[in-house]
Amino acid sequence: MQPEKAFYMSLQKVLSQNVIEAVSKLYGKSLPLVEFQPTRKDFEGDITIVIFPMLRTVKGNPVEIGTKIGDHLQKHVDEVSKFNVVKGFLNIVIDDSFYLKFFNSIFEEKDYGYLKNASDDAVMVEYSSPNTNKPLHLGHIRNNLLGYSVAEILKASGKKVYKTQIINDRGIHICKSMLAWQKFGKGETPDSSGVKGDHLVGKYYIEFDKVYKEQIGKLVSEGLEKERAEKEAPILLEAQKMLRKWEAGDTDVVVLWKRMNGWVYKGFDTTYKNLGVDFDTLYYESDTYLLGRDVVKDGLEKGVFFKKEDGSVWIDLTDEGLDEKIVLRSDGTAVYMTQDIGTAIQRVTDFPDINGMVYTVGNEQDYHFKVLFLILKKLGYDWAKQLYHLSYGMVDLPSGKMKSREGTVVDADDLIDKMTLTAKEISEELGKLEGYSILEKEELYKTIGLGALKYYILKVDPKKRILFNPEESVDFQGNTGPFIQYTYARIQSILRKADFNVSAPLDINFALHQKEKELLKLFQVFPETIQLAAENYSPALIANYTYDLVKEFNSFYQQVSILGEVDANKKLFRVQLAKKVGEVIRSSFKLLGIAVPERM
Repeated sequence: MQPEKAFYMSLQKVLSQNVIEAVSKLYGKSLPLVEFQPTRKDFEGDITIVIFPMLRTVKGNPVEIGTKIGDHLQKHVDEVSKFNVVKGFLNIVIDDSFYLKFFNSIFEEKDYGYLKNASDDAVMVEYSSPNTNKPLHLGHIRNNLLGYSVAEILKASGKKVYKTQIINDRGIHICKSMLAWQKFGKGETPDSSGVKGDHLVGKYYIEFDKVYKEQIGKLVSEGLEKERAEKEAPILLEAQKMLRKWEAGDTDVVVLWKRMNGWVYKGFDTTYKNLGVDFDTLYYESDTYLLGRDVVKDGLEKGVFFKKEDGSVWIDLTDEGLDEKIVLRSDGTAVYMTQDIGTAIQRVTDFPDINGMVYTVGNEQDYHFKVLFLILKKLGYDWAKQLYHLSYGMVDLPSGKMKSREGTVVDADDLIDKMTLTAKEISEELGKLEGYSILEKEELYKTIGLGALKYYILKVDPKKRILFNPEESVDFQGNTGPFIQYTYARIQSILRKADFNVSAPLDINFALHQKEKELLKLFQVFPETIQLAAENYSPALIANYTYDLVKEFNSFYQQVSILGEVDANKKLFRVQLAKKVGEVIRSSFKLLGIAVPERM
């Protein structure tokens, strides 16, 4: 929902009951509801009451009915200063005092728009959840930014939130990196090579794939069919043997697994810190992969699942428009679905106040989560009604898709560094950093670069695919992070130049400029925008609200004198207005995980 629309909804709450009372007093009729719409730009008014739907209840001329209702509102409702009727449309002008009283009420409010502890129920938000065989890449960045931002928005909407991830630290893909390091690594470590741990392990994942393809090619040249060659390549058979040893608890394999995973975790922690995301709790697949098997057995007894002749266990979801789904193999081993069932239940056991979970996972897993949520509902868990798959589209680059096995992914660390460098180049070209120390400049470049990256990704609806262009994202004009950061810094400059007490009491008996009124309207809908973003799990609503606010402020800045205003009370109000715009920018960007600089 656009902020402007949300504003009309907040005014509706003020006016709706008064219109219903007016119709009752004037016509002795009970009006079921009142229809509103924004006032057209070519007419005077802040909100319009549509008279035509009332004709089903009140018979008569729509212009006369509108005029009588307008008269009643003007006499009995303080917020209504005047009105005009155009055909069947009653245009209401809201008194300036309504906006000024509202502003006075929020000026000193810290974290305006945020609700605190409005709900006893907690939500667990899962994001990141990487594999420990390679570093984080651009796709992980979108995942992390979305999950972290949604968690922050849910907190601001009044919910208790736990941030978590499940680290995929076992399986054949992990053994591939381990085996390749064992065969080709010559004892190389992050310390000895100077290579970040997750990058080092990822290097051997790529090395495994290179050797694997060479062996397939050799087997095919010797006359073996490609499909069979893919299954019988010696290095793959060795990796499968290593996996079996790991599952059997072989000491040497487990020691190697812990050592290499330790390198990766240290690398991940550095990336998370640089990206500005965090977690309250961690789950590991090596701990959870056996969970869910007992749940399946209980569900089998209750008739939720059924067993096939080969002993495998399934669930029939054809009545829900899906198909049959396996939950336990014939040899009794679990599939990913079994593990996810068990992990969800374990999380509620660990945190009993959880009454909902958000899974931040790419849209290629849409079907998986439909099935998972249905199974948990059929098993009788009430909290299963509050499960949500935060499905998101892929991130592409102008150069094309990413492929991790070939080593053509865009590495998260490299991208963060590139964004900082791009911000540096553009900032130096603009030449606005006189008086900054080298350290201050470096910190600012990082703030701008990360702000550009995060905003570019989060301003897009999560379900949409993104074509990410680093240079385009660090533009100081248009709907970008740096443009909004620059506006915030401009406001701080105004506050530094103000030679009076910005928090002094304000006399609210004066007429508002239209540009001032537009900013106040946007303030009014910030709390509602947070709630809408939480309901829709969409940081894009916060991002685009912030852009609308910044556009409106810049229009105000260009058309209305602030520090040059001769009336001391009006000057105080305009500086206070600018200060509040800055606070709301900072609050909304905090929900996106973006920092704002005091100077730029």
